[in-house]
Amino acid sequence: MKKFLSAVLSVILLVPFISTPKANAINFAMKDTVTSEAAILINLDSNVEITEKNADTKEMPGPLVNIMTAVICLENCKDLTETITIDPEVYQSVYEDAYTNDCAEDIPLCDLCDGDTLSISDLLYCMMLTSSVEASQSLAYHVGGDSVSKFVEMMNEKAKELGMTSTNFTNPTGMYSKDQYTTARDMAKLTQYALSVPLFETISTTFSYNPTVPNIERHENQNEWIWTHSNIMMDPENEDFYYIGAKGIKTANLKAGGRNIITMASRDGNNYLAILMKAPLSDADGNSVYYHLSDATKMFDWAFNHFSYQVVLANTAEVGELPVTLADGNNYVLAKPEKEFSLLWYDDIDTSLIKKDNITWYKDSIQAPVKKGEPLGEVTLEYSGEVLGTVKLVAVSDVDRSTLKYNIEAATRFKDSEWFKTAFKISGILCLVYILLCLYSWLVFKNKGRPVKPKYAVPKMDKKSKKNK
Repeated sequence: MKKFLSAVLSVILLVPFISTPKANAINFAMKDTVTSEAAILINLDSNVEITEKNADTKEMPGPLVNIMTAVICLENCKDLTETITIDPEVYQSVYEDAYTNDCAEDIPLCDLCDGDTLSISDLLYCMMLTSSVEASQSLAYHVGGDSVSKFVEMMNEKAKELGMTSTNFTNPTGMYSKDQYTTARDMAKLTQYALSVPLFETISTTFSYNPTVPNIERHENQNEWIWTHSNIMMDPENEDFYYIGAKGIKTANLKAGGRNIITMASRDGNNYLAILMKAPLSDADGNSVYYHLSDATKMFDWAFNHFSYQVVLANTAEVGELPVTLADGNNYVLAKPEKEFSLLWYDDIDTSLIKKDNITWYKDSIQAPVKKGEPLGEVTLEYSGEVLGTVKLVAVSDVDRSTLKYNIEAATRFKDSEWFKTAFKISGILCLVYILLCLYSWLVFKNKGRPVKPKYAVPKMDKKSKKNK
C-alpha cells in the first residue's frame, strides 16, 4: 500500500512538468552570432523561450548527464548523510572504455582517491562541480542497487516522464558513447525540472565546496580539500569570463561532442537559463577556445539589455463587439480583456505588430440583458505565426432588455415552444374525445326517440278447449 501511495504522489508531483502546456516560445533573432551549434535561452520567471538555435538537433551531452544523475539520486536517497567508500572496481570499466575509444583526455581530473569515504551529499557536490567520474559512477552503483545498468534504466524512465523525446542515456558519467544523445530543448526540460528538486539548485550553483567527511589518511589538511565549480563564469578572479550574476549549473567537455554549458544568470530580478551545446574545443591553429562561455555572455547581455515586460493588451482596450438581441438601445455590446496581458518583449520590435483580431466568440450573438463583465469570448494574440497567449473577453457595460421586443419575441416564439406543442396535442386529444362523446350521445338519443311497434297479448289455448267451443 505504501508503494502504491508513493507512486500516486510521484505522479501528482510530476503533473506540473508533464501536463503543463509548452511555454510560449518566440524565436527572436540575436544580432550577435552564436558559435555553439545548438542553443536555447529561457526566461525562468515567465517560462518563455526567447531565442534558440538548432534546439532539436541531437548532440552528445557529455557530463551534462550528471544533472539527471543528480535528480535520480536526490529523489531516491532518503539519507544524504549516508556514506559510500570509493571502490576502483566500480569505475574501472569507465577508464578502460575511455582508453579503448581514444578519449582518455575526456576523464575529468578530481582530487578524489580510491578508498575515500564520503557522504552521498559530498559526492553530489563533487560530481556537479567537477564532473568526477568516480563520484557519478559510485553514486549510480549505490542508488541502482549495486547495478549501474539499473540506474541508467531509471534515468531513461525519468527522461520519458519529463517528455524528453529526443534523449537516450547509456551511462551516468557523461563519458563518450555513440548511443548517448540529447537536445538543447530536452536539456532545458530536464534542468527546469531539476531546479524544482530540493537541494539541486543549492548543489549545482555552489562555487566551492569542502567535503563534510574528513579523510585524513589521504587528505591531510581537511580545510584545503576543496572542489571548485568548473563554470569559470562564477569566478571573480577570472578576468576573461567572469559574469556578474552567473550561477552554475553544469559544464561538459567531450572530444567528440565539443564544449557544453548549462548556466543561469540573474539581474534586476530577472532570471535566465542558457543551454549551449557543441562549441568547438579549439580553433584552426589548435588553440583552446571557449565559445560556449562567450556565447552564454552574449545571450545574457542581449536578454538583460533588450527584454522587458510590456503591456500587450490593456484591460481597458475595446477589441470587438458582439450582436445583442432584444436590447433596449444599441443592438451590440463592446468587449474588452478580462485582465491586462503583459509579456516579456524584445524592445526592437513594436508591440503593435502583434495580431490582436483573432477573436472567438462563445456565441454568434447574445440575448439581453447582458451584465458588465459577463464572459463573451476570447482573443488569441499572435506574432509571426506563433501564439503568444489567449485572453478572455468580457462585456464592457450592461445592456438592458426591451420589454416590448421581449414580448413580441415571446409571442412569436410561443408557437414553436414545447409548451405550445404539448398544449396543442392535449387540446387535439380533448377535442377528439369530445367529438366521440357527442357522437355517442347522439346515437343513444336517436335510438331512444324511434317509435316501437305494439305487441298484443293473446291467451294461449290448447286443442281440447278449442274443440269444446
